[in-house]
Amino acid sequence: MNLRNVTIALTAAAVSAVLTFSYSRAFGQQPAGGAGAPPARPSTPPRVAGKPNMSGVWQALNEANWDLEAHAARPGMVTQPGIYPFEYARVPAAPVVALGAAGGVPASLGVVQDDGKIPYKPEALAMKKDNVEHWIDRDPELKCYLPGIPRAMYLPYPFEITQSTNKVEMSYAFTNAARTIHLDKVDDPPADTWMGHSVGHWEGDTLVVNVDSFNDKTWLDRAGNFHSDALKVTERFSLLTPDVIWYEATIDDPNVFTRTWRIAMPLYRRMEPNIQLLEYQCIPFVEEFLYGNLRKTPLVTHWEGETMSIDVKRKVPQGDAFYAWFRK
Repeated sequence: MNLRNVTIALTAAAVSAVLTFSYSRAFGQQPAGGAGAPPARPSTPPRVAGKPNMSGVWQALNEANWDLEAHAARPGMVTQPGIYPFEYARVPAAPVVALGAAGGVPASLGVVQDDGKIPYKPEALAMKKDNVEHWIDRDPELKCYLPGIPRAMYLPYPFEITQSTNKVEMSYAFTNAARTIHLDKVDDPPADTWMGHSVGHWEGDTLVVNVDSFNDKTWLDRAGNFHSDALKVTERFSLLTPDVIWYEATIDDPNVFTRTWRIAMPLYRRMEPNIQLLEYQCIPFVEEFLYGNLRKTPLVTHWEGETMSIDVKRKVPQGDAFYAWFRK
């Protein structure tokens, strides 16, 4: 056999191995073990009380947290006019210019279904645009606040599902957020909350969750998309393979939107053999951002880089009664 035939044979064998691995993964089967082989997975998902068992650590792999709608790559959430008077020609503003590529927004096909647009009322759309202009001051994620639903499902951090016969617990890495999905009858909550109140039921092999009793303090993404305290979310979790959940969320908020609308995306199982949910307890990281203006002696005042220096002058929000009380 000449060298050309050997090369063709080896290439064919490699392609066959890749296709076999991809096919077996898609149907929950694994190739024989060996050095570097992935952990064995069952061909059918285990069940709890006859229902698909979704217990495990999962994560969304998309750009939804930047912006639910389809968008081109852009320089970031905090920008200012550049040389040319076009939206795409804006440049990063002073607070984030040194972040460079790390501060940019990756392009996305979007996760909003049907026509791909969020159906805002005119006055709500104006508020959404104003949120973009004041992103640093308003986005709850930057302040390490609880993310709410559905945003908690597609933050760029893992979360864990623990499923039993009458409860499904969801724990999120970001700021130790958590919620319980009640599959049995429970009393209504006494007050609205950041994460809402989740009550679920099964429709065949699909877990359907109705979430309400929200406050109005969470956003849906970093693009200023928001809701009121009239928000109601209907989620659907369907196990496509042992390692993929198809997630859908229908958004209903008559105070903000002209109709209900829907997002959908896959959620992927984290497959590391030693996977566990690790905390991203971000409260200490935002202390200076939120409360640095309360210090009698400013802590962060100047930054020097190779290409620029930045001076920071803290200011007190107008009408900040807490600041006036604290300084007494």
